Amino acid sequence: MSRPVINVIINFSTGAGFGNPFILDQSKLGSLDVLADATALIVDVSNQVDSVSTSRGRQLNAEQFNTGVATIRILDQNGDFNPQNPSSPYYTFLNPMRKIAITATYLGVTYPIFAGYITNYNTTTPKFTGDLVYTTISAVDGFRLFQNAQFFGVVGATAGETTGTRVGKILDTISFPASMRDIDTGETTVQADPATQRTALAALQTVAITEYGAVYMDGSGDVVFQDRQLTTSSVAATPVVFNDTGTEIAYFDVKWVLDDSQIYNKATVTREGGSVQTVINQDSIDKYFTHSYNQSGLLMETDAEALQYAQAFIASRQETAIRVDELTLDLQQDNYTAGTIAGLDLDFFDPITITTSQPNSTTLTKTVQVFNITHQIRPDSWKVRFGTAEPIIDGFILDSAVSGILDTSVLSY
Repeated sequence: MSRPVINVIINFSTGAGFGNPFILDQSKLGSLDVLADATALIVDVSNQVDSVSTSRGRQLNAEQFNTGVATIRILDQNGDFNPQNPSSPYYTFLNPMRKIAITATYLGVTYPIFAGYITNYNTTTPKFTGDLVYTTISAVDGFRLFQNAQFFGVVGATAGETTGTRVGKILDTISFPASMRDIDTGETTVQADPATQRTALAALQTVAITEYGAVYMDGSGDVVFQDRQLTTSSVAATPVVFNDTGTEIAYFDVKWVLDDSQIYNKATVTREGGSVQTVINQDSIDKYFTHSYNQSGLLMETDAEALQYAQAFIASRQETAIRVDELTLDLQQDNYTAGTIAGLDLDFFDPITITTSQPNSTTLTKTVQVFNITHQIRPDSWKVRFGTAEPIIDGFILDSAVSGILDTSVLSY
């Protein structure tokens, strides 16, 4: 049976922009190809890859996405990745922050897995003649660039512009390529930039939290900003369905959890220059004890909007229920076409429904969204693990808070 094929391409050219490079007679990327600059050294090391590990996703308790990371172990019998080897075809090119793209090809379709920037090359030391030598490449996605870039203010930022416009101006301030952006307009308008010293990543995340949206790097290396309309409505899309009865897509493993990690019953939200807005749900506190959520320095224009934010957050998080923490797929199974496509195609915010059989003819069933994606790839194994969670916020509750019709009978301020 057909199995997915891993592709790893290193682009040693400088600069942040790196659409997937086109290599004559070697390209696997079809319509995603772009011509690299004339001075670039672009190499396909797919045939030398021993293992690949990638991880991208959201830290649930922090309510924001993390820097994506990747580790690629390459067979290096010729010492090509020895920076002091003048016979290496990459001699003088082996520098940190060069670009690397990982994709998977399955049934003629290529799926992006990770795109980012090399942070280090770590080569093993052979103990005996004939030992296999490996170089392990570590990489991070574009969030690392945003974390490294500091400024005192966003160039051209003005009060009253939408969150999407502000995200674009933050990226303009650090000269991040316009071709590597996927930015929603935004539902919230923001106040003037506070002009404090901070990283571009911190500035982007503040805008995303203000919007009740999300900012992250996708598998192709583009920065994505999703406004709250998409983050709250995406759960209503048709879910991909998994179960253990053979009627839907099978899975390798699933982790069910019932805990208090997603409970919040006291929220303190403060906009830049505004008054503290505090909302509590006493019934939830009596039941679960206090679970606090705090955000400050947000950029909505009025205290009323900050209060709506706090109301919607607590109304969405005051209770808990059993949930799926992780879903793992084994892409090396026979007759697993639908599962392999799901494993390579599912992305952040995509809804999935999982059902697991239990004793006494009972089941556990839940529809959740994908918020973390991890690939563990070896010659005889390809596991994809999806971290899942409830929607960031219930869209109906948020709309009700914004329109002033949210039932606040159990909330106090």
